[in-house]
Amino acid sequence: MAAAGPLVADTPRARSARRIVLGATFVCAICGFAYELVIIALGTVLVGSSTVQTALVLGTFVAAMGLGSLAAARVPAKHAVAAFAVVEVAVALLGGLSALILFAAYAWLDLYDPVVRVLSIVLGALVGAELPLLAAVLAALRREETGRTVGTLLAADYIGAFAVGLTFPLLILPALGQIQAALAFGAVNAVAGGVVLWTLRSTLPRPRAWVLAGALGGVVVAIAATAAVSGSFEASARQALYDDPIALHVRSKYQEIVLTKSVTGGDTRLFLNGDLQFSSLDEHRYHEALVHPAMAGRHESVLVIGGGDGLALREVLKYPDARRVVEVDLDPEMLRLAREEPVLRGLNRRSMEDPRVEIVAADAFTWLRTVSERFDVVIVDLPDPDSEDLAKLYSVEMYGMIAGRALAPGGRVVVQSGSPYFAPEAYWSIERSLRVAGLKTVPYHVDVPSFGDWGFHLAARAAPALEVRAPQPLRFLDAGVLRAATVFGADRRRVKVRESTLNRSRIIEYARKGWQQD
Repeated sequence: MAAAGPLVADTPRARSARRIVLGATFVCAICGFAYELVIIALGTVLVGSSTVQTALVLGTFVAAMGLGSLAAARVPAKHAVAAFAVVEVAVALLGGLSALILFAAYAWLDLYDPVVRVLSIVLGALVGAELPLLAAVLAALRREETGRTVGTLLAADYIGAFAVGLTFPLLILPALGQIQAALAFGAVNAVAGGVVLWTLRSTLPRPRAWVLAGALGGVVVAIAATAAVSGSFEASARQALYDDPIALHVRSKYQEIVLTKSVTGGDTRLFLNGDLQFSSLDEHRYHEALVHPAMAGRHESVLVIGGGDGLALREVLKYPDARRVVEVDLDPEMLRLAREEPVLRGLNRRSMEDPRVEIVAADAFTWLRTVSERFDVVIVDLPDPDSEDLAKLYSVEMYGMIAGRALAPGGRVVVQSGSPYFAPEAYWSIERSLRVAGLKTVPYHVDVPSFGDWGFHLAARAAPALEVRAPQPLRFLDAGVLRAATVFGADRRRVKVRESTLNRSRIIEYARKGWQQD
């Protein structure tokens, strides 16, 4: 790395160097914002998205950026290039490995929360230090006060953040996933630091420039080596989250879908974003209790919201006089697997292929706003409300649209409502929301061994009778089970709670409070 002599302002070399520094600012902004998005996206998969979780990550990251900026502003201008290179070594390495670190902390160490806080602080401080150092470098190239360059640098910084904010959820994350995306941005960060160092190498003593160049090159090599083994690391970490071997793993646009199968083959389980959806050993208890009380009245037309695995459909289709069934689920990939994956097809008895069934891949809340058809039965079979996107589906507004737009006169609604034992406030809040929406309710619960005590609410405009009129004997549910299902122990009877609305998603607070105490 030969010395090229000092850069003089307003020469072609200096102008070229300024453009490179501005380009580096743009790239660093992209990478810095991308690390935030990776942390948030991975948190959504591992612990569930929430306003609180996102706000904590963003708030911690941005506050740390301020501290990093304050510290970097104290670096003398003559040391700005070297300091920037050191920061790029650290931020590229830590940012590139961030998703791997968080995955390991969650899967093996059970230390996700403290690790994500420390990572957000350290990484945020490093990202915050970049702009003041680049500003000092650019000011020296222009031979002007540092403050006069800030506007230009901020423009490059903001445009870079916008670029990655637009492309990350639409292109980068679906193509690479969190781990590979973080590694890719780490490598880009290191390359950007290397380009700036090469351009301004004449401002540094040659030995120092070589050491810094070697460090940046070493980061790129380390990231490339890590990328080569990241697939096996991810598979091992993912398997550590589940008791049984993973038989299928799919990451769709909306969620992570995992099927596990016990060593003996006797138990198949479906997980969405790490949450158990069913065990093949006892799912019949859940789905019989969910579907058949609602089908005890008129049921020529049936709407199933959620239940993309096709198991609720299986129970509905036991009724020959159910002439039309509409299945609405958000995730086309889940619906495809229910149609094509052999294990799921066997469990749902090819329910997705029945000619009476119409499959709709859509957000149920949006779909209900435009529906013009009325149904005798509406079955709401959705994952538990542990995130904002699910909470809206447990709101007064959601139930109001079902009652006002989708439910035929005399029709019945049933809602899977979580555990009245583990999350009683969430369970009774769902009933409260149904009542506020103008429906009469009958709460009931059954024992599902893989879930524990699990509850439902049957609702209609007039108080519905809880009964079963299945055309064939069921494996679990009968009149005696239903009579017992309406009895709640003294420690799990109705509690005083508020309804959940779009404006105030209380259901999330109630659900998390209950399960955290478990």
